[in-house]
Amino acid sequence: MSSSRKLHLKSLMLSIAKGLLEEEEREREEERERYMAESIPPLSMPRTMQELQDLCREIHHNIDAVDEERYVLEMKVNKANKEIDDLKIKVQDLMGKFKKPVLKKVRMSADAMLKALLGSKHTVNLELRANLKQVKKEVKEEDKELRDVGDWRKNIEDKSGMDGRKKMFEAEA
Repeated sequence: MSSSRKLHLKSLMLSIAKGLLEEEEREREEERERYMAESIPPLSMPRTMQELQDLCREIHHNIDAVDEERYVLEMKVNKANKEIDDLKIKVQDLMGKFKKPVLKKVRMSADAMLKALLGSKHTVNLELRANLKQVKKEVKEEDKELRDVGDWRKNIEDKSGMDGRKKMFEAEA
């Protein structure tokens, strides 16, 4: 398809979409006007003080009714949102995969951490290294022999030639 044909089709699609959006906007406005005409009677200006007070009472009563309706709808929405959250948690449980939140790395000593968790109650100084068990390293005999041998250049003369190899075999046997 040529680029001019693509451009022409694109402009046609945009013009159709623009017309549809205008139509939706007009329908929305008509619906709003229809609802307002049904819900709210035309306002007539009162001529006496008594008529004005009656109008204020009526408007106040209507405001209370609308507030009650808004509150009820808000509670329904909150309940639905809570149910949605519970269902999301159940779905995650069933899938067995949890997204771990990215935690900020904090450098804190054990004392500072306990102080933050326990507050002013924490007075014990915690030294982790003091509580560790001391383990002495056992030195193997082979390692001792290797250290005792010392510098390899001294031993190379002893091991050179057939006599040196004989000594090695005799030492192993």
